[in-house]
Parts: sequence; structure tokens; C-alpha cells
Amino acid sequence: MRCKILVTVLAGLALAACETTSQDSGGASGAGAGSAAGSGPSSGGSANVASKPLPTGPMSGTQEDLVTNVGDRVFFALDSYALTAETRATLEKQSKWLRQNQGVTITLEGHADERGTREYNLALGERRATEVRDYLVTLGVNPNRIKPVSYGKERPVDPSSSENAWSKNRRSVMVVR
Repeated sequence: MRCKILVTVLAGLALAACETTSQDSGGASGAGAGSAAGSGPSSGGSANVASKPLPTGPMSGTQEDLVTNVGDRVFFALDSYALTAETRATLEKQSKWLRQNQGVTITLEGHADERGTREYNLALGERRATEVRDYLVTLGVNPNRIKPVSYGKERPVDPSSSENAWSKNRRSVMVVR
């Protein structure tokens, strides 16, 4: 009885090992569904699909897609929430991206540099995020998809105290939720 059980277990292990080996070798040889009869280049079959490069880059509608293809932030002048021509151009790209990705909701983060009081910078960050939201809405984005929030000076991109750092920190950032 023990011999039968032992033989059965060994046979199962041998079959499992063979199955793994055959899958690996099939992929390495290049044979597969694309080489079946009637699917070659002359028949218009799936070989043409197999020869096309696989899509690369970030998945559509993700934060990575937004950052890579559009840009996720706009910048402001000192003590200002006014939109510049450059800011508006970026926001127009963002609104187009949002219209193409209808299922996406976002948070607009308003930020300020370290100068000024905490309260002043929270209010300024809120005005920046709200100004960006309002412009996106005028471009056709549903306001229910946008949540503005202010972080004031609490989340600097560059914590150093220089004009270069401050200019990076005066921003609004679009974050996919």
C-alpha cells in the first residue's frame, strides 16, 4: 500500500515538473498561437498583431500618465494666485487629459513657500487651488471631480531657503485620487 502511494506521489511530481518545463521551452522556441496554420503574414492573421510593439509607458488615467504626458503642477508668483499664460497652457492640457479620462477624480493641492504666517499661507494655498479648479471648470471639467485642498507651507518640494526653492514651492499640484 505504501508503495502505491509513493509511486502516485512521485508520478504527480514528475508530471508537474514536465508541465513547467514544457511551458518554459514553448515560450523560448517562439512557437505559439501566432504560428498556427492560417495566421501567417499572407493570411492577415494574428502574426501582424504579434509583430507590433507592446504598448509602453504608464497606464492611461493614472498619476504617472498625468505627470509623464501632461504635467501635474503649475507655479505662481510671490503672494499671488493669478494664472499666467504658461499656467493656463498647462491647465488646458490638464483639462483635455481629464476629459479623455472621464472616470478620474482629482485633488488640487495648493502650496506656498515658507515666508509668511501659517494662516496666511494656508489661505493663499486655498486661493491657488480654487483658482485652478475654477479655470478647469471653465474649460469643461465637471466640478464634482475636483477637490481643492491647501497645505500652505507645510509640504515644500524644496525645504531650503532660497528664491529657487521658494519658486518651486509656490504651486498647485493635481493628484489623481
